[in-house]
Amino acid sequence: MLELTLSLFYAFAAILVFAALRVITARNPVHAVLYLVLSFFSAAAIWLLLRAEFLAITLVLVYVGAVMVPIYRDWE
Repeated sequence: MLELTLSLFYAFAAILVFAALRVITARNPVHAVLYLVLSFFSAAAIWLLLRAEFLAITLVLVYVGAVMVPIYRDWE
C-alpha cells in the first residue's frame, strides 16, 4: 500500500511541476489558465493522499471556481 501511495504522490507531483511550468511558459492566456486548473487539481490530489480532504475540496471549489468563472464569461 505504501508503494502505491508513494508512486501516486510522485505522479501527481510530476504533473503539478509540469503544469506549473506550462502556466508560466504558455503564450495563450486561456491555455495558461487551463494548466493552472490542472495544477490545482494535482495539488488537491496530493492533499487527498495526505488525508486532508477539507483542504483538497476547498482548493478545488474556491480557486478553480474563481478561475473558471471569468473564463466562462469570456466564452459567451
